[in-house]
Amino acid sequence: MPPAPLLALHQLVKNYGGVRALRGVDFNLHAGEVHALLGENGAGKSTLIKVVTGAHQPNGGTITLAGQCVADLTPATARALGIACIYQQPALFPDLTVAENLALRLESTSAASRIDWAARRARAKELLARIGAEISPEAEVSSLSMPEQQLVEIACALGSGARIVIMDEPTASLTQKEQHLLFAVVRDLRKNGVGVIYISHRLEEIFALADRVTVLRDGQSVGTHAVSDIDEAGLIRLMVGREVAQIYPAAESAPGHAVALSLRDVGCHVSGVRNVSFEVRAGEIFGLGGLVGAGRTELARILFGLTPADSGEITLHGQPLTLRSPQDAVAHGIAYVPEDRRRHGVVLALPIAHNMTMAIHRRFFPTTWLRFGAERTLALDFIRDLAVKCSGPDAPGSSLSGGNQQKVSLARWLATKPKLLILDEPTQGVDVGAKSEIHKIVRRLAKEGLAVILISSDLPEVIGMSDRIGVMGGGTLRAILPGGSDPHDVMAAALGTTGKSAA
Repeated sequence: MPPAPLLALHQLVKNYGGVRALRGVDFNLHAGEVHALLGENGAGKSTLIKVVTGAHQPNGGTITLAGQCVADLTPATARALGIACIYQQPALFPDLTVAENLALRLESTSAASRIDWAARRARAKELLARIGAEISPEAEVSSLSMPEQQLVEIACALGSGARIVIMDEPTASLTQKEQHLLFAVVRDLRKNGVGVIYISHRLEEIFALADRVTVLRDGQSVGTHAVSDIDEAGLIRLMVGREVAQIYPAAESAPGHAVALSLRDVGCHVSGVRNVSFEVRAGEIFGLGGLVGAGRTELARILFGLTPADSGEITLHGQPLTLRSPQDAVAHGIAYVPEDRRRHGVVLALPIAHNMTMAIHRRFFPTTWLRFGAERTLALDFIRDLAVKCSGPDAPGSSLSGGNQQKVSLARWLATKPKLLILDEPTQGVDVGAKSEIHKIVRRLAKEGLAVILISSDLPEVIGMSDRIGVMGGGTLRAILPGGSDPHDVMAAALGTTGKSAA
């Protein structure tokens, strides 16, 4: 008789008011298995994780751990039973050190206990070394990049000695080198009998790591397959219920000749950006590729006035700009949709309408008279135009899936009627269907004459969406390549092994 699964979910049901988020889901995980969980945003993956980790109680069905039925699962009992979760958005205390954050999760000493600081630092150093993370245990979390914070979360899960590890988009903000290190960790966990639930929108990772895959759609499990028995097209059909023939829509019109944005030897010693020169034409999608840390986001922050340039010249439609603050940038027609939508994109507690009009709130609330009707009308227009899936403009941002949060963040800046739109990782962590919708929106905006700078760590995305690709490395622009370039050429330029350039 085969051993009982580490985890078995049977006919799991979860309701939020009148919304049924899980509709009788079956799922199981064996020891020493990597079981991928896929589905579009809103399919029920996040709800399933919250139930398994004890954050939410199911309304029906059973949860069985190692053959034992578990009722009233709470976060504390889930941890005690050996369940650890690595979330896409790191949940660390920014003003504490790495070692202190790890200690809060892993130590169980009382308030009166004497702290062995040396042992605490040594433990943190050992866990970070296991995943190849070159991070000091003494570093404050606020000083770490998003990829580094993600690695700290992974180290924490390893240190808990968990039997079941849930990884929610663990590579979303990691470099290629860090991804390979993570893959090695996952394989090591599998070899040691740990069961891994692996959630990712990057299908190539599923085929590289997973043994089985279960797909959710509309709160139901629509198929479980051995990875060897299904291909990428089959997974996409299961996820979206339709064929997605073209993830990257073809450009419908060529960029115009009018130069919208011009940079000449732009630099900022604080952010490490130096001597960057390029032009973006009206109606053009100018991609910025390169490895994490290459200076792409730092350049976007310069253009949005967050870290002002201290050298070079920036002009927009022929007008020289001095960008000392985001207010300067918005006044000149520059919009920026940032990488971290949870911290800088959508205010989860506020209604969708308020989120969409935040950048132009004075237009609706110029005095003590509040124009809620006009704000609601604008929000409804954007909900329709961007196909935002929500219950209405009064719903909170927290009720939205990741892809729809990104659309709301985009709507906020489109409301300013920009001349230049900067998109930093616009589809990070969103499913294949939402990604395709966002791509179509960006193409449409370019067709309407908007100049777009698209920053992406997803190489196929930056190649497939861009009219031209600026490849950055070491804080400077290393090459400009045509859209649709060979991925090897883009990567070679990012690594500084070629001087190939084409205007």
